[in-house]
Amino acid sequence: MLILLAFIIVFHITSAALLFISTIDNAWWVGKDFSTDVWKVCINITNCTVIDENNSEYQSVQAIQATMILSTILCCVAFLVFILQLFRLKQGERFVLTSTIQLLSCLCVMIAASIYTNRHEDLHRSNGYNFEVLSGQYGYSFILAWIAFAFTLISGVMYLVLRKRK
Repeated sequence: MLILLAFIIVFHITSAALLFISTIDNAWWVGKDFSTDVWKVCINITNCTVIDENNSEYQSVQAIQATMILSTILCCVAFLVFILQLFRLKQGERFVLTSTIQLLSCLCVMIAASIYTNRHEDLHRSNGYNFEVLSGQYGYSFILAWIAFAFTLISGVMYLVLRKRK
């Protein structure tokens, strides 16, 4: 039981780390001399411009930002709730509250990654870049967001199935 508990905790912390990295790091769309994310656009890593309301796709960017932040917060809250439920639940009960919060985190990261997948071409066209952004490809932060989706989904289902034992 202790090994299972350690695995669940490590899995959850890994999910949270993936969410933090994918939310913060500047590599959702990368090219030869540029990288973009949901916060800024960088040319040659040194010349960075924040995405602001002058961008015609700013509402999409804000939706992505909000759902990624919410996903990260929900994942951290789910971990705290899990720790509390370890001490408060009676033997044989399920971790339903933890599972619900983790599945909401999963839903938020899926929404953010789906919006970016759908709107990335319009987003990169709308900013009036003086370089060819569309020649890039999805970066590792975007891929980590989808991996975090899978991890939070798996851990949410794991908490739903898991029962507290002695």
